[in-house]
Amino acid sequence: MKLATLCYVFNENKVLMINRNKRANDIHLGKWNGLGGKFNPGETPEECVIREVYEESGLLIKNPLLKGFLTFPAFDDEEDWYVFVFTAKEFSGKLKESDEGELEWIEWEKILNLPLWEGDKYFLEWLNQDRFFSAKFIYKNSRYITHSVIFY
Repeated sequence: MKLATLCYVFNENKVLMINRNKRANDIHLGKWNGLGGKFNPGETPEECVIREVYEESGLLIKNPLLKGFLTFPAFDDEEDWYVFVFTAKEFSGKLKESDEGELEWIEWEKILNLPLWEGDKYFLEWLNQDRFFSAKFIYKNSRYITHSVIFY
C-alpha cells in the first residue's frame, strides 16, 4: 500500500502543474499532475504535502486545504494507492527546477486539455466545490475503467 498526497497550488486563475517527463521509469511519464508524493514515516498528510510541494517546486505552501481522498486499487497493477488531495492558495518562495518534470503555471480553464490520467478529469472538477469527496478510481494496465464517489 502506498500513501501519498497531491496538491493543486493556485495563483489566481492559474494552477501549478508538473509535466512528468524526466524519469524513464515513472508510472506518470508523459502525464501532467499536481504536486505531491509519498509519505515519510510518521508524517501527517499536511506535513507530507508541504514537504513534497517544497521539494518539487521550491514553494512553501501555507494552510493547505484537504479537499478529498482518493483510492486507487492496484494502481500500478500491484499496490493500492491512497491519496490525500489538497489545494493551496498561499505560498512563498521562488520556483526551482524539478527533478521529476517541468513545472508550469496553467490557466485553470485549460487544465482538462492537458494529457492527464483519465480519472483526474473527474476529481479536478470537484476541487472547487464546497464539499469533501472520497472516491475510488479503478485502472487496469494504466487504463481508466470506472470510478465511484461519495460527497460529504
